[in-house]
Parts: sequence; structure tokens; C-alpha cells
Amino acid sequence: MITEKSENAGFYQELLPHPPGLVHVRRNSRGPVFRKFLVLGSFALIFFLLYKAHYISCFVGLKKDRKYSESYDSYIKRIEEGYLAVPSTESALAASRDYATHPHLAGAVEDFQDAKDILVLFQSEFGIPTPDTEPIYPAGSPESREATLSTSSKLSKPAAWVDIYYPVMNTGNADGMVVELLGESDQSIWKADLLEDGDPRDETAAKYKHSVPPFHGFSAAGEAVGQLVYANYGTHDDYEKLVAAGVDLTGKIVLARYGANFRGLKVQGAEARGAVGVLIYSDPRDDGSVIVENGYEPYPAGPARNPTSIQRGSVMYLSVYAGDPTTPGYPAYENATRVNETNIPNIPSLPLSWANAKRLFEEELGGVPEGTKLNGRVGSRKVRMVNDVDTKVTPIWNTMAAIPGHIKDEVVLLGCHRDAWVMGAADPTSGTVSLHEVVRGLGALYKRGWKPLRTIVIASWDAEEYGLIGSTEWGEDFADWIQEHVVSYVNVDVSVSGSRWETSASPSLAHLIQRSAQDVPHPTDARKTLWDAHFDVGPYEGPMDAEFARMWDTKTSNEPRNWPSGIGNSDQGFGGTPTDAPYHYHSIYDSQMWQEVYADPGFYKHVAVAQHLGLLTLRLTDSIILPLNTTQYALELDSYVDTVIESTYREEILPDLFPLRRAIAKLQDASFKLDEEKVSAEKAFLKALKKIGRVRDPRIVRRIIQWIKEHLGIGAQEVQDLKFGAFKWMSSVTESRFSEMDIWKSRGKGPLYDFVRAAKRVRVANQKLVAFERGFLSEDGIKDREWYRHLGVAPGKHLGYAPTTLPGLTEAIVYEEDRELAEHEAARLTTLIENLADFLEV
Repeated sequence: MITEKSENAGFYQELLPHPPGLVHVRRNSRGPVFRKFLVLGSFALIFFLLYKAHYISCFVGLKKDRKYSESYDSYIKRIEEGYLAVPSTESALAASRDYATHPHLAGAVEDFQDAKDILVLFQSEFGIPTPDTEPIYPAGSPESREATLSTSSKLSKPAAWVDIYYPVMNTGNADGMVVELLGESDQSIWKADLLEDGDPRDETAAKYKHSVPPFHGFSAAGEAVGQLVYANYGTHDDYEKLVAAGVDLTGKIVLARYGANFRGLKVQGAEARGAVGVLIYSDPRDDGSVIVENGYEPYPAGPARNPTSIQRGSVMYLSVYAGDPTTPGYPAYENATRVNETNIPNIPSLPLSWANAKRLFEEELGGVPEGTKLNGRVGSRKVRMVNDVDTKVTPIWNTMAAIPGHIKDEVVLLGCHRDAWVMGAADPTSGTVSLHEVVRGLGALYKRGWKPLRTIVIASWDAEEYGLIGSTEWGEDFADWIQEHVVSYVNVDVSVSGSRWETSASPSLAHLIQRSAQDVPHPTDARKTLWDAHFDVGPYEGPMDAEFARMWDTKTSNEPRNWPSGIGNSDQGFGGTPTDAPYHYHSIYDSQMWQEVYADPGFYKHVAVAQHLGLLTLRLTDSIILPLNTTQYALELDSYVDTVIESTYREEILPDLFPLRRAIAKLQDASFKLDEEKVSAEKAFLKALKKIGRVRDPRIVRRIIQWIKEHLGIGAQEVQDLKFGAFKWMSSVTESRFSEMDIWKSRGKGPLYDFVRAAKRVRVANQKLVAFERGFLSEDGIKDREWYRHLGVAPGKHLGYAPTTLPGLTEAIVYEEDRELAEHEAARLTTLIENLADFLEV
């Protein structure tokens, strides 16, 4: 892969050589000493401009208010207040009615139109002129490459574009899908309808009930015939219990319910044990209290599940690798060399409604509830299933935008996926609506004169539903650039599908998320904040299934999260509770009507999520010291080790974990010291800014002005005003006998010396903060799924989306039960953490 270069990044990165085990950055600085001086001095001056916002014209339009002091903190407060006032329920509702009232399956014509509509949104809100030719570029083309790479170097105004990738995907053919029960002479005695009823009381559900047939993304085409076996959730433990009970799955068709793990792993577990096909259904036991048996009417008459609803979805083996199955580790360009897939099934699978599954239980497994017990019962007759899918290379469209910052080479990434299995009013349109409001808020600030301290890149990802394809292909396309420039990723997918606000994030972002949530009003209770919504529940009460209740009690709403590139990241949204109306996930009934009636009447939750997303983005963007808490992460590592020990079935497999504990303690100590340095560096920087006061010689002023214009993207008028502000103090220095070299080498005290040294301290501290997450990356990756390289957190081998902490070590002990492998995993974790601790030392 091409190593991307940033013209103004080299010297900063030269300051901090990385130890072994950390991702390396460029160290060569080709410019003269004076250039180095200009780089650090200009970096410091940018902060000065922000701190002295009332002096300069880059903040014209952000009207002064005498009740605020003219400090940087007060400026930031005004920016945040201005942002929070923009997202509105009226705008959010209108956007949802635009996006959630038609299907937009990845790769479909409607999906392409949505991509272009988002492009128009970006252009309109950020004041981007509409070019004569649409900025829609094939991935890998010079235009596509330049669009992303320029955001961290020479981009001076907002830009928006669309990147086209070409993954392999499939679509279902409704006429060829079959699930039937066979009698004597293999004659069909019952056939599933494989349809959702499309009740006319929900107009869009009725209108589009045939638009996307119920099927599984990446399911294998073909026919399977066999006896039926119920496998509960189809988890690793469920399959092991069946095997332990003497059930031979060879040649069988597995019937499993959704929940507990990613659907693809249900198919993977069945295939690994010899099954020939898998049927997956939605079970009302997982709907908590809101069931027909408790007196609730099924949707759309009431809040209970519509029994004909069917959950579509991908069955990719996500824990092996994500993205296009035919281009693992590199982007899916149109002319890409493709390999045989190793992360998708070789046996067919189909989704079922509860109405169809119930009939199979009654006919073959002893009825309900007897048949829904994990007892190893095998059906007496055969079931025949046929999966008819069309698999081909299909274009997808990531819509991107960028707002260049004063510090161009530090990038905050904000994203949401756009594609849906049908209308997707919750998944992902609720997220897209919240992102829509964030874009409006940032656009309003930009139009009033605000420019972010760091660059912001915004993404509307495509084909997430098939297996995180859009974001993965972009991540593989720009892997080096991401490593060098992206400081954090803020994600949203489903912003509203229930009552309880939930988050998942890198531990380093936990405190920022909490503080920001405490600054956002609760969506429906003026006495509370968004943070209090962590404890909200739905309005519908009643008894629930005991097994589901036990699972719910152990669920956490604050899971660790990682992005494969080692970027600190977060996700959030209002999810369902046992007393919420069941969410018709990936069904035609994930509709605008359901969203307006049950999920978020009034659209207050959509706005609350938008406000929080925007605050996170602004605080990551405009903070002098990045608000990343490495100490929180370092402290949590001890609990990760505790979890490994508690999960161990055989103590003799446990390796000596004392060296690992010692390395973690060393990392914690280094992080404590970094915390002190962060505070001290920022104080020193602000103190140095206050000393700037005079300049009379124009020579060095012109040189620095030109450099800033070329490399930091500040406009001419803004720079002109700087002559009478930040640069005034320099005349006394330039009129003296000291040259630039003398100034640089000077060990004495003085404004210039303090200024540059303080800027350097801030930059060094931020480099350490960003590098922390990357310190867990291993070039060798995780055993058997080397695409995942983060040894701190990764998707669980038998979970899918859900995370496993210390995955290599955990899986060696819990699943492999291999002492030698466990010792190896503990040793390489120890080495990574020791290297990271050394790197953090100040």
C-alpha cells in the first residue's frame, strides 16, 4: 500500500520516535532549522489566534458578548452553545420522513440517490459550490485519492465528494426461496410463505413489502434437505451442549433464534459441526414484557411484535474479517485482484418469521414451549430449504465531507452508515437523521465564521449491513493516512430504537462521553440530563421469559469498543429495554410509523443524540489538549485480566500473569505522569500566549504569514490582521543582533523561547495520547483471524459484533485450552504494554 505523506507532519513526528511494537511514523525532516522554528511557532500562533479570538476576523459573525471573558474557554463555550441551539425536532422529523419512507438496500438505485442527497446536504450546509461535474469518483482514482489525502494538507475550504467501491455482494430472489416440510415420498405437506404481511395500517410497510425479499447477506446459494434440530441461540455453548447430549448435527437443518450472538456465527457454528442448512427466526420470548400473552396487541394495532416480521441481515463470519470478502486487507477497487472468500458460509441459510417458526415447532419439535427447550430433540420428518441469491460485484457509495482545521494534520472522523435492509427508520435512518442535525449545526457555526482547530471528516458509509463494507474498504484504502492523522472516530448507527441511552467506546473516551452527556438535556425530562437516560425504561410492563430476564440482567450498556486501525472511537443510541415496544429489526416494520408512534414520538431523542454527537466532535476538535483519558484505559486493563481469570475453566491452563500485571502497573504509572504533563503543558501554553505583545519588523512577519497561508490554510484577510496582533512582539527580537538560529538555540528565557517550547509540549502530549490506542496493535494479529490486530479489544470469536477484551489471551485459555499458546499470548501482551509505557514516559 502506498505510504501517504503530509508535507507539514515530519518535524513534529520526529520529536517522538516510537518504540518497537508501536506503529511507526515518519522521522525525516527535510527543511532547515528555520523551517522547524516556523512549524512550531506557527502551531503556537494558531492557538494564540483562538485564545485572542476578539482580535481577529476569522471569528467575525460569532458576535461578541461582554458577559463572557475573552478567554479560549469562553470562546469554546459560545461555540458549543451556538451548536446546541441548532438541532431541532422539526428538522429531524422532516429528514426522517425523507430518508425512511423508501427502501435503500446497499448497491440499489435508491441507495445511490440517497448518497447524492447526502452530498447535496454537505454542499448546502458547508457552503460548497456545486461543481459542473458531480464529484463522484471511483475508489483508487487520482480524484478519489486526492479528495481524502488533501484534507490533512492543502485543503483550505470545505469539500464533499463520493467514493465508489466495488465489493462482491448478493441479493435475494423471492420466487426461488423455499422452506417446506416433507412427508412420505418427499412430498411437500406444508410450505412457509416467507413473506411479511404488510399491514395497510402502516402505509410504507404495505407499499414496500415485496421490495427486498427476506434473505441473508452473503448466504450460500443452494438446496438443503434434512431433519430439524433446535439450537436455541446457536451460540458456541449451545452447540457444545447439543454435542455433549449426543446430538449429531451432520446432515441436519438447524433452527435457531436471533439474539445473544451475531447471526453469521450461528451459521458458522452449524457448518463447523456438519449441518447442511440453518433457519433463524425472531422469538417473542426475547421481546420482554411486550407480548401478546400479556395482553398487548401486535403491531400496527399495538406495541407487540408483528408475528410475520422477518429479520434480514448479513451472515458474514464477521469475527474472521470484515469488509468485502474477496479483498481482505486491501480496498475493493473495480479492477482489484480478488481471492476466494474465507469469511462467508458454504451452507444456505434463511430468515423466518415467528409465525413460520411456530409452525415448525408444532409440526416437528413437540410444539411450544416444549420444542423451544434445548433438549436435543430431532424432527421425525425432513425439511427442505432453497436459498436463491444472485452474487456479483456491486458498486457502493461512501459520501464524504471535510472541514479543514487550523491544524490540518490532526483529523476527527465522524460517521454513520446509510444503507438499510428495507426502510430502516431506526437502523440506520435514525442515525442518519442525527448526523443530519450535526451537519446542520456544524454548518451554522462555519457560516458564522467558526473554523475548527482540527480538521473534521464526515462519512455516510455504505454497505455496512452486509459486513461493515463501506467503512472497511475506505479504512483499507487509506490505512497509512488514518494511522498518521486520525485522532478519534465518533460513530452513530441506530440513534433511536427504544428508551435507554447506551454507549460503547474506547475507555479513553469514557469521561468525555459522560461529561458531554451531562451537558445535554434529557430528551423528555427537563429535570435530568442525557446521562440520566442510561437508566430509562419503556412504558409497557408485565412478566417475561426467565432466560431472557437473566440475559438482560447481565447486559452492560457501556462496552469497550475498538476500530481495527487502533483509533479511539465511540458509538451511541437509545436502545430497547424489556418494557419497550419490540424493535422490528431489519423488517419492513422498521418503519417511519413505528418510529413516530413507539420509538420516539416528537423526535426528542434524535435531537438529544445529535446534540451529544456534536459536543463530542467539537470537544475532540477544539480542545488544545486532546480529551483522551489514557489512565482510565490503563486502569481498566486490570479488570480485563480479572475477566480472563474468572472465565477460566481449568486453572492449570492459566499462565503466569504476574509479568503482565507488572507491565500494566508500569503503564498506569506512566499514564498518571502524562496526566500531570497534560495539565502542566496546557497551563504553560496559555501562559506563554499572554506574553505576546509587540512586533515592528515586517521581514519575519511576511515569511511566517506566507508559510501559514500555504500550509495551514488561513485566508489572506485573516493573516493581514495578524500583523497587528500576534506578530507585533517579534520586532524587538528581529531588530536585535540575534538570528533565527540564535533564537532557536537560545537557552535563555523570553517570549519566543517560552512560546515555542510550550507549543512543542502540547504537540508531544497529544502525540502520546493518540498513540496510546495504537500501542495495542500487533503486526501478527489475533490467531486464526489475523485481520484483527488490536490485542486489547476485538470482536469476540464466538460473538461477532460484541467485544472480547484481551482477545488473544482470552481465546487461548477459554476456547483453545492451550497453556503454551496462553503463555505466548501473555508474553506478547506484556511486551506491547511495556513498550507503550516506555513511550508514554515524560
